[in-house]
Amino acid sequence: MNNYPHPIIAREGWPFLGLAIALAALVTFFCAAWSIPFWIIAVFVLQFFRDPPRTIPQAPNAVLSPADGRIVVVGKVQDPYANREAIKISVFMNVFNVHSNRSPVDGKIEQVQYFPGKFVNADLDKASIENERNALTITAANGQIVTCVQVAGLIARRILCYVKAGDTLARGERYGFIRFGSRVDVYLPLTAIPKVVVGDIVSATETILAEF
Repeated sequence: MNNYPHPIIAREGWPFLGLAIALAALVTFFCAAWSIPFWIIAVFVLQFFRDPPRTIPQAPNAVLSPADGRIVVVGKVQDPYANREAIKISVFMNVFNVHSNRSPVDGKIEQVQYFPGKFVNADLDKASIENERNALTITAANGQIVTCVQVAGLIARRILCYVKAGDTLARGERYGFIRFGSRVDVYLPLTAIPKVVVGDIVSATETILAEF
């Protein structure tokens, strides 16, 4: 559904990249000496919207990272979206990470909840409850509940989500995108065993966050 034939550069970035390259080329044509900053911007846009294919681990009990970035939270909290105690694992994405979001498990989406909010630094834990965010409640193939929350950041001003309640997702399937720095929170059952610690660098789909 959302694993479109892989273009390497995310479709969300095509207009931005086209504009950046066109502007850099235009400045180069009229005044090459001033063009370097514009080409640097074009290269930044290119790297930001890269969306490389990923290898999907096949361990049936694995919960995969939904995003590239750095682990900033691993701990027991209240899941406000599924109304339960849970283990929360948060991945912070900076502007140099891939910002495509992927499903952590095989499962069915039970609920999609969108909340408008602030745009404080996504590295701060209060961003989870104060910032603009979009939460998916997923029933995994083994019956466990997984909540996956896209959280906007200081610079990010657009959360994109392409799925709805009733849809099914395969682990590693692309379901959304957040532009320019943000975080993704994953809430898991208390019986889940975390496989990462705060400070770890993770890759979407390829890193196992936890095991059921």
